[in-house]
This record gives sequence, structure tokens and C-alpha cells, in this order.
Amino acid sequence: MKLKNRTLLVLVVFAMLAAACGTSATTTTAAPATTAATTTTAATGTTTETTAPAETTTTAGMMGEGITVGMAYDIGGRGDKSFNDSAAAGLDKAVTDFGIATQELEPSSGGENREENLRLLSEAGLPLVFAIGFAFADGVTATAPDYPDTEYAIVDSVVDLPNVASLTFAEEQGSFLVGAAAALKSTTGKIGFVGGVEVDLIKKFEAGYEAGAKAVNPDIEIQVSYLTQPPDFSGFGDPAKGKEAALAMYQQGADVVYHAAGGSGTGVFQAAKEYSESNDTHVWAIGVDSDQYLTAGADLQPYILTSMLKRVDVAVYSTISDFVHGNFTPGVHVFDLKVDGVGYATSGGFIDDIVPTLEDYKAKIISGDIVVPTTPSE
Repeated sequence: MKLKNRTLLVLVVFAMLAAACGTSATTTTAAPATTAATTTTAATGTTTETTAPAETTTTAGMMGEGITVGMAYDIGGRGDKSFNDSAAAGLDKAVTDFGIATQELEPSSGGENREENLRLLSEAGLPLVFAIGFAFADGVTATAPDYPDTEYAIVDSVVDLPNVASLTFAEEQGSFLVGAAAALKSTTGKIGFVGGVEVDLIKKFEAGYEAGAKAVNPDIEIQVSYLTQPPDFSGFGDPAKGKEAALAMYQQGADVVYHAAGGSGTGVFQAAKEYSESNDTHVWAIGVDSDQYLTAGADLQPYILTSMLKRVDVAVYSTISDFVHGNFTPGVHVFDLKVDGVGYATSGGFIDDIVPTLEDYKAKIISGDIVVPTTPSE
């Protein structure tokens, strides 16, 4: 929802808070597929192992009753079928399991009001506020000191403040595995990568994808395209640009294209379908963040080879569980392959024949035999 009137939002939130004291949560949807995970937490210079809660049978309206959790989505918001939806899945499961209420906002199309949304949620007195995306870093840095009684959790960035938990991921590790899958499935020896915005975070995806592909085929050719440059973040929500970039790669011989472009990824899937049908061939696309085979239309599913799973749902759910149980911990929490914080999807069965190879690579990454780079090669 987009609410731009400060007074209106505060009134809505207070009404929700009042309702939460006597009723169960206001929003329930499907829970994420997996909730059990272990996170590595580095706070105040130390590293500890913490375990994300497994499935619970807590009845909604019990443990978390009276708690309203705020979530500030990034561009595209709930319904982007990618990054934001993964966060929403974790939130929805917490609603079901703990009975919390929620207040959700998304920014304008250009994202100019990210900090304003954080402040609206904070001023409403919400005790826990999520910032979904690295672009919120400045907003959290500016807002959190003004609301010391509010706990914040930011995804994909590190903000070193006493009331902020930074939820980060080893995107390069999951990207290594889908890069290996791309190279194993490619028949042309050419693959592609479409990034939404050229920033360091998205370069981690590119770096892992490149490393995985070259582990399989050192001579593979990788085409790379970024849709926009900062401060223009529209590359995460422009399917037309995603389609254009992917079509250009297919036309130049790539037969697998991986996107790390948020909502623009739909265009990559459309490009795979269009090129395949127009040229009497079959090319592949690779999704990101969530298992995008499950959220794509039936017409696009045959072209989605796999998806790199980034378990934002697990991170969100785990953080809410910690808060509800009085165990919220500020500092850096890292979700990697070791704890199933990242991975790859097998929906569709298109990579069933190469899963043993991918699992071997996964084991080597976990053991440290393979160290995946976080920056692309020159």
C-alpha cells in the first residue's frame, strides 16, 4: 500500500495497534517453504551461531498479540514476484505463527521517500521496523538514532547502530551454483547476466555466476548488462529493459541468461520465451531471490532453468521470532550456504540430471575448498 499522508498513516497504524490488543493478526498468507536455518551472527566484534526457529504450532493471536511489525519494501513492493515477495513471505509466516499485526509501505517509483516511510512507521510507535534493501542504508542510519526504542532490521546492508540488525547474504555462493548450472546446460558456450543496477551488491551475483560457470568451462563467454546506474534504481522495476537486454544476449548466441534485477526479471523470462518461439529453439533464463518458477505464468515456466534462492523470508521470519521471544540481537547476521541462507531451485525438473554435480560444488564451498569471489574478474 502507498500512504503519503503522514496523519492518515499514523491514525491507521494506531487503529491497527488497538485492534491487535484484542484480536489476531490482520494479514495471513502462504508461509515460506522452509523456515529452519542457522544464522551466523557477528555483533560487537564477536561471532555466534544462532538457529532460526523451525516450524512452530503457535496459534495466531497468542505470543505476538499486541505487536505490530513495520515493513518498508523497496521499489515494486509486495507483488514483485522476487525480492520483496520473499520478505513478505517471511512476514506472512510470522503473522500466522505468532499473531503479530503488520504495517507495510512501499516507496514511490523512484524510491525518493524511503526514509520518509521509515519515519512514518517509527513515529507510529512500531517496535520493530524492517527496511527491505540496501538502498535504505542512509535512511536507517538517519532514522534509527532518533527512535532508540525501536528496533530496526535492514536487508542487504550493514548499519552499525545499537538498535539495528543487518541481515546479509552470501549471494556469490548461490550465484556460483546457478553459474555452474548455466555452463553445464549451455550448448553454445555463451551465457549472459542481467543486473538491475550496477552496484557492489549486484556485482556479488555477477562474480559468483562467473566463477561457477568458469569452474565448469574456463573458456565460456559471459555477456554482462546492467539496466541502470545509481542513483537511478529503476533497473529493479523495468521489465521492458530486462527483456531488451536479454534478447540482445540471446541474439548474440547466449542460451542461458541469469538475472539479478528484481521485478525487471519478468522481462528476461519473456525474452527467453519470445526468442525460443521465434527461432524454433530453446533458450533458458535463471531467476533470483525466490523460486521464480513457482510465481511465473505457465507460459514462462518452461524457460526458467532454475533460480538462485536468497532466503530473505528466513531472515525476516527469524528476526521476528527473535524479537517476539525477547532475543533480538543487533549486529551483522550472515546467511550463507552453510545455513541454507542461499541455494538453488529444482522446480520444473530441468536440472535434475546435474544436481549431483551442483551438490558437489556446494559441499566444496561449505568446506572452504572453493572460495567464491565477491567481485567480478577484470
